[in-house]
Order: sequence, then structure tokens, then C-alpha cells
Amino acid sequence: MSLLSRLRPIAVPLVAFLLGLAALGATALVTLTPAGRQAAPSAIGGPFSLVDQDGRSVTERDLVGRPHLVFFGFTHCPDVCPTTLFQISEVLREARKGGKARDVEAYFVTVDPERDHPAALKSYLGSFDERVRGLTGDPAAVAAALKAYKAFSRKVPTKDGDYTMDHTAVVYLMDAQGRFVSTFNPARPAAEAAAELARAL
Repeated sequence: MSLLSRLRPIAVPLVAFLLGLAALGATALVTLTPAGRQAAPSAIGGPFSLVDQDGRSVTERDLVGRPHLVFFGFTHCPDVCPTTLFQISEVLREARKGGKARDVEAYFVTVDPERDHPAALKSYLGSFDERVRGLTGDPAAVAAALKAYKAFSRKVPTKDGDYTMDHTAVVYLMDAQGRFVSTFNPARPAAEAAAELARAL
């Protein structure tokens, strides 16, 4: 019996298996690969009701109309929060020079409503660009905002009897309709970050 004759009985099942594997791979690629920016908007962002550093009510509807950055943190944060807010401020100042990113605003949402009342936020944000607005609320309202953005926070006791906060340190870029675009990294030269911000909008 020739080699071809011996292989023929397994050839058809093998070809069928390989074709099925290829089809499965194509299905997975279509399912798992985001189509531009259409995959994530429903997953990140959503209803919330907070107050800003001036005590004014702010909901997700008030953010519609301008692209914006959202960053969760707290005023007692020792390094990550002030560094990120400084970087965001530099990017916003650079973006003001023109282009699609000139209208971008930023929102600093506290994860520590126990200490970060509006007056504390206002004092803290005085060191950064005026287009960075602080948002706070009661614990339930802050928890709802965290949930909407798929963010995390946790109170961590310290040895001196005080506490700090573990939290998500991602900067979210949202478009003018309040839809998630991408995460944004402000830790680079401001002109470079502003240019990328403009390209993303």
C-alpha cells in the first residue's frame, strides 16, 4: 500500500480540524479585537452625582460638551496624585496653544470623601491649572463614581493611627459625548502629550 493510500483515511478529518481551528481563530479575533473606539465606551463612565470644589452639583451630564480627563486620587496622597496633577496641568497649558485639545478639561475625583470636602479640594487644587476641577461627595456617591469608571479604592490604616488610600491611578480620556476614548499618560514632555491628546480626539 502506498504512503498516500495509508494517509488518505486521516487526511479528511485533519483538513476538517484545521479548517475548524482557522474559523475559531477568526471568530475570536473578531470578538476580542476592539473595533476602533467602539469596544470600551459602554464599559467605562456612567452616571454619578458629586459636588465640585465650590460646592456646586456636578453629574456626568455636566461633562458632556467638552472632552475631558478623569483622575481618581486624594489630597493626602504623598506623591502619585500631586505628580500626576502637575503633569496634567502642564499638558492642559500646552494644549491651550491651539488644536483640537485646547478645550480639554480635567476632573480630580477624590477617593477620600471623609477628608476631602469641597474646601479642602479647593485649597489643594490651587497649586494646579485652573481647568482641573475637584469632585467629591458622600461615600456612597464617590463609590458610585468609582464603579462607573471601573476604578478601585481602599482605606489602608497606617502605624501612627491615621490612614492612607490605595486607588486606581489611571487617567481616563473621555470625548465630548462622555464616552471613553482611552487611558492617557501625561508623564512625558507636555508638547508631546498634548499632541497625542489632540490626535486621540
